[in-house]
Amino acid sequence: MSRICSVTGKRPVKGRRIHRSGLTKKSGGIGTHVTKCVKRTFRPNLQHIRVKLPSGQVKRMWVSAKAIKAGKVVKA
Repeated sequence: MSRICSVTGKRPVKGRRIHRSGLTKKSGGIGTHVTKCVKRTFRPNLQHIRVKLPSGQVKRMWVSAKAIKAGKVVKA
C-alpha cells in the first residue's frame, strides 16, 4: 500500500536538492558554486493509527500528523 494520507490526500512529491561547493564570500572565500542537482522525495509525516469512523467502526489507516493535530480524525 502506498503511503497516502486517508484524510488530506497528502502523498510523496519529487524535488531536487542543490549541492554547492566552496566557501561563502561572507566567510572569506570566493563564493559558492553549484556542482550538481540531486533528485529526492519529500515525504509527508504519516502515522499509522487506529481511527474511529463516524459509523462507530475502528480501522487502522495512514493519517498525516497535520490532520491529527487539526482534529480531523478521532483516535480509537
